[in-house]
Amino acid sequence: MSRRLKPEKRVTNPDVRFNNVHLQMMINRIMLNGKKSTVTRHVYNAIDLISERTGKEGIEVFETALKNVSPMMEVRPRRIGGATYQVPMEVAPERRVTLAMRWIITASRNRAGKSFSEKLAGELMDAAENQGASIRRREETHKMAEANRAFSHFRM
Repeated sequence: MSRRLKPEKRVTNPDVRFNNVHLQMMINRIMLNGKKSTVTRHVYNAIDLISERTGKEGIEVFETALKNVSPMMEVRPRRIGGATYQVPMEVAPERRVTLAMRWIITASRNRAGKSFSEKLAGELMDAAENQGASIRRREETHKMAEANRAFSHFRM
């Protein structure tokens, strides 16, 4: 039961300042109510904060954080004979980035802090050092996949 046509992927143009596609995707995902300029300002402030605090390039820390949070395996439900099994599967590259961004944004919003820029900067710096809520989320996902390894022969 699969769809006949897969919708074509939309191409995201890179952001203005760093010419980075992932950063633009992040900006688009954080945006609420179409307020892109506000979000762009917040994200650039966060990257400047990261550069100040770590002494490294902010955009490099951002890329490292994305790479660290990206999950390799996840579980997907699969119905077999009336029972639903959680089948561990490898995560497609685009989905990896999507999940990583989603988790970083959620973790940033839930952080105690002042402005959103500071929350985002904090979460990205933590993620780049393999700690923080978004990394914990990835670890949980990996644990689930590991725990259900017995069902890996049900791959889709």
